[in-house]
Amino acid sequence: MKGIDRFIEEDVEEARLQSERPLHVIEVNLMTGMGVVGDLFGSGKMFLPQVVKSARVMKKAVAYLQPFIEAEKDQTQKANGKILMATVKGDVHDIGKNIVSVVLGCNNYEIVDLGVMVPAEKIIQAAIDHQVDVIGLSGLITPSLDEMVYIASELERQNLNFPLLIGGATTSKAHTAVKIDLKYKNAVVHVNDASRAVNVVSSLLGDRNKEYVDDLKNDYSDFREKFLNRQVDKEYVSLEQARADKFKIDWENEEIFTPNQLGIQVFENQDLAELIPFIDWSPFFRSWDLHGKYPNILEDEVVGEQAKELFADGQKILKKIVDEKLLTAKAIFGIFKANSNETDDILIYDENDQEQVKFLTLRQQVQKSKGKDYLALSDFIAPKSTGKTDYMGAFCVTTGFGTDELSDQYEKDNDDYNAIMVKAIADRFAEAYAEFLHKKVRTEYWGYANQENLSNEDLIAEKYKGIRPAPGYPACPDHLEKHAIWDLLKVKENIGVYLTESLAMFPTAAVSGYYFGSPHAKYFGLGKITEEQVKEYSERKGISLREAKKWLSPNLADGI
Repeated sequence: MKGIDRFIEEDVEEARLQSERPLHVIEVNLMTGMGVVGDLFGSGKMFLPQVVKSARVMKKAVAYLQPFIEAEKDQTQKANGKILMATVKGDVHDIGKNIVSVVLGCNNYEIVDLGVMVPAEKIIQAAIDHQVDVIGLSGLITPSLDEMVYIASELERQNLNFPLLIGGATTSKAHTAVKIDLKYKNAVVHVNDASRAVNVVSSLLGDRNKEYVDDLKNDYSDFREKFLNRQVDKEYVSLEQARADKFKIDWENEEIFTPNQLGIQVFENQDLAELIPFIDWSPFFRSWDLHGKYPNILEDEVVGEQAKELFADGQKILKKIVDEKLLTAKAIFGIFKANSNETDDILIYDENDQEQVKFLTLRQQVQKSKGKDYLALSDFIAPKSTGKTDYMGAFCVTTGFGTDELSDQYEKDNDDYNAIMVKAIADRFAEAYAEFLHKKVRTEYWGYANQENLSNEDLIAEKYKGIRPAPGYPACPDHLEKHAIWDLLKVKENIGVYLTESLAMFPTAAVSGYYFGSPHAKYFGLGKITEEQVKEYSERKGISLREAKKWLSPNLADGI
C-alpha cells in the first residue's frame, strides 16, 4: 500500500518461510494489499502514481516467488481474465497503454502486450492464439482513429466476439460511438482514463455482462443519435469568399526582417542541462492523471501531496539522465526564402531562388460575423504577386534516442513506475528543446526578436513574436504535410528521426513544425471545411479525394 520496494525480497522471503506454500504469499498477502489499493484508486482516495508504485512492489515480489512456485510444479493463482493490449499500426505512443496495463495487472488480469505499431492482422491473430477475453487498442495521433475502425470491421467480418477497449489522447466517446461502435456487434467501450479500466473490464467479464453490454450499446446508440442531430446546420462560406475575406497584411508598407542566416543547421548532441529551464511541467502531471497547473498543483488540496512525491521522483530520473548522458538530443532547422500564392500554398525557394518545396495550407470556412477574417497560415507570408521576398522556417527536434533502452532496463527490473517516468521525462525534454530552439531562432539565427526577454511562463503562454505550428495541430491538421518538412530538411538522413506510415515520429520524444516570423502570425484552429476545399486540396496535393478525406476526417463538415 505504501509502494515501498526497498527490502521487498527480504520481506517476501520472511513471509514465504511463515507460509504453508509460496503461492499463499501471493493469494493471501499480496493480492489482499492490491485489492485495497484497487478499491482506494477506484474511489478516488489513491492516485495513479501510487498505484503504479504498488504494482512495482507486487511485480518484484511475484518475480522472487516464481522459482519457488515452479519448484512445487503448481499453477500460479488463476487470473481474473486475459487482456491483449496494443498501440495500433503506424502509432508509436505507449505511455497511456502501459499505464492501463499496469493498473489491470494490479487487479490480477493477465496482460498480453504486443507493443506499438501493431497491424490489425497481428492483433486479431494474437487475440485468437492467446484466447484473450478483451482487446485494448491505444492511439495518440488522428490516423490511429481510422485504424481502430478498421480493426472493429475486421473483427465483425471474421465473426469474432472480443470486447474492445478504446483509449488514447485523440480518442473520444463521440468517435467511439459514431465511428467504431456501428462497425461491431460486440462491446466497444471508450476508456478515457486508467481508473475506469478495471470497472469496465470487470463489467465486461462479470456475471451480468450481457446486461452491461446491452446498456452500453443503448447508451452509445442514444449518444450517437444526439451527436448526429446536434446543430448540423453550421453555415459555411465558399472557398472563393473565404479567400476574398482572408487576413490581409499591408505588404506594401510591411517591413520584412531578413534572417541573419539562411539554410539548414544540424545539432548532433544538445546538452540536456540547458533545456531544463524550458520545461513545461504541467503536461507531466497530466500524463499521470494528476490534473492541475504547475507549480500550483504541488499545493493542491486533493492531489498536492501525490504531485510533490511524483515531481521529486521525476527530478531524480531527470538528474540521472542528465548526469549520465542517458538520452541523446538532436535537432535540425532551416530558414528559407518564401512566398505564398493565390491558392494558399507557401512556396519555399533554394539559394538560387528555385522552388524546392511547397507547403499546402487550409483556410477556415465556418461562417463568421461580418468583418471577421478567414485565416490560413499562408496569410502570414508575402504573396508572390507583391514581388517581395519573405522567409519561413521548418524544424525537427528529438530527445528520444536512448529512451526505449533505458525504459526497457527498468521494465526488466519489474519497475514499470520508472519505465513510464523515463518516457514522460523524455517527452518533456523534447517540448523543452522545441521551445529552446525556437527562442534561439527568434533571437539569433533569424534574429527578428533579438531584444526578447521572456520568462519560461511567458514562453509557455506563447507571448513571443512569431509562431511554430505543427502538422496535425489545429491550424494545419494534415499530417501529410510532415512529408514536405522531411523532404526539405532531409530529417531522417540528418538526425535519424523517421515517420511511420501513419506519420507518427520515431523516436516518439520528438517535435516538428514550421517557423513563421511575422509579427502578425498567430495560432488559430482551422475548424470544419467543405467538400469544395477538400477536393481542391486533393488536386493541389496530387492525391485522391478519398485519401484527402481520410487524413482530414476530423475537419470535414458534417455530411461529407
